[in-house]
Amino acid sequence: MYINDLWNILDVLSIILFFYFRLTTELFYPGKILLCIDFVVFCLRLMAIFTISRTLGPKIIIVRRMMMDMFFFMFLLSIWVVAYGVAKQAILVHNENRLGWIIRGAVYEPYLIIFGEVPSNIDNTGFDMNSCSVNGTDPLKPKCPMMNENQTPAFPEWLTIIMLCVYLLFANILLLNLLIAIFNFTFQEVQDNTDRIWKFQRYELIKEYHSRPAAPPPFIILSHLYLFFRSMVLICSHLCRLKLIFQSIISCLIIAPY
Repeated sequence: MYINDLWNILDVLSIILFFYFRLTTELFYPGKILLCIDFVVFCLRLMAIFTISRTLGPKIIIVRRMMMDMFFFMFLLSIWVVAYGVAKQAILVHNENRLGWIIRGAVYEPYLIIFGEVPSNIDNTGFDMNSCSVNGTDPLKPKCPMMNENQTPAFPEWLTIIMLCVYLLFANILLLNLLIAIFNFTFQEVQDNTDRIWKFQRYELIKEYHSRPAAPPPFIILSHLYLFFRSMVLICSHLCRLKLIFQSIISCLIIAPY
């Protein structure tokens, strides 16, 4: 029940990242990166406060459900991204052995194309030889496309441009509009039950804060000590009652024959 709540998952993740101590100089920069990621998680955790709002509370539910819809949608989109990216990378670049640039050309660049980043390395019109490395020896530049007999990039324009147009047609028009339609359905479904969702969210938030200790960290240890001693006192009182009941039963059993 605890792990089924998204806010509890964010709490656990933020605490785990926070306890990554920077004890040595070798771990200073990785620790800084984790603390920056932890800051993002803490900021997302602040959205739980807005669940008590009649206006913003249902919107948080809408955002969460849209994220779930987008997560499953990315599986469908990744098929087109990988299909086009791997084919384009294999056609244009020959024997690239640097994994980082292979992933960049096969996955990262096709993903950016969806958001309007039109590539310049698929034809001779906007290509610049200074933006690439002929032999792939420059770590800051990708490898140049295959060369022809004139030592210029041999772009198979009739193929790469057609592949780009088909990819944009399906990815930008078909799949993105499908995602928008899914978002509209989710928004309308939640909007029809706004008042009920807000009341449930407010109840859950009040119940959560009521069940937690009142003292903030690091003074929360005092609340835990108080709860611990109170539990011990209750256990001792229950044991004393059980002892008295047991003694009464023994006395009755002894006196009963007489």
